[in-house]
Amino acid sequence: MIEYAVLSSGGTDGAPVGGIAGWAADLMESLGAPGAGLAIALENLFPPLPSEIILPLAGFTASQGGMSLVAALVWTTLGSVVGALALYWVGALLGRDRVVAIAEKLPLVKASDVHRTEAWFLRHGTKAVFFGRFIPVFRSLISIPAGVERMRLPVFLGLTAAGSALWNAIFVLAGYGLGSRWHEVSDIVGVYSKVVLAVAAAALVALVVIRLVKSGSGRRRAGKR
Repeated sequence: MIEYAVLSSGGTDGAPVGGIAGWAADLMESLGAPGAGLAIALENLFPPLPSEIILPLAGFTASQGGMSLVAALVWTTLGSVVGALALYWVGALLGRDRVVAIAEKLPLVKASDVHRTEAWFLRHGTKAVFFGRFIPVFRSLISIPAGVERMRLPVFLGLTAAGSALWNAIFVLAGYGLGSRWHEVSDIVGVYSKVVLAVAAAALVALVVIRLVKSGSGRRRAGKR
């Protein structure tokens, strides 16, 4: 059995017993490398689960003999692909017409937004699927438009596997090399994730404000007629 020490606020080495890391540690202790893959598959489906915690922890577990390093790399990549594939099929089942219909019912969202997104994805979809694996939250969401547009499945799987393998390897190897100091990786990348999410939130707020201003201007012009 792998011994996991409690990570205290004072910086005690080891993996925390509670929280997301404790849950992931329990999965890996119970299932080994497939447990790491399952955790990453769920991370794709539920973006609030942070891969920057799960992946270094998988590397640390490998360094402690809980699984082989190769198994950690293979299973976490497989988990990424399985999670992304599930979201791809969500997009495929929804289809373009349903997405447009849903968009038309949402406040401040227009069908034209869907059309522009579709046009953008047709031009940049392959790059978005590959590089999107390096961006928090986006790595999950990008699989849905890929499904809506019915990107060729071999292309989608190949790009997802390649991008995920690179992203996962960086963090698994970092956790493996740092050993009981694996949490230093998640501390650093956590800042990156927060910056990305803050930028995305700011962009969303800006879009809403612009839409509200345009909507108000349109109503005033209509009232003057």
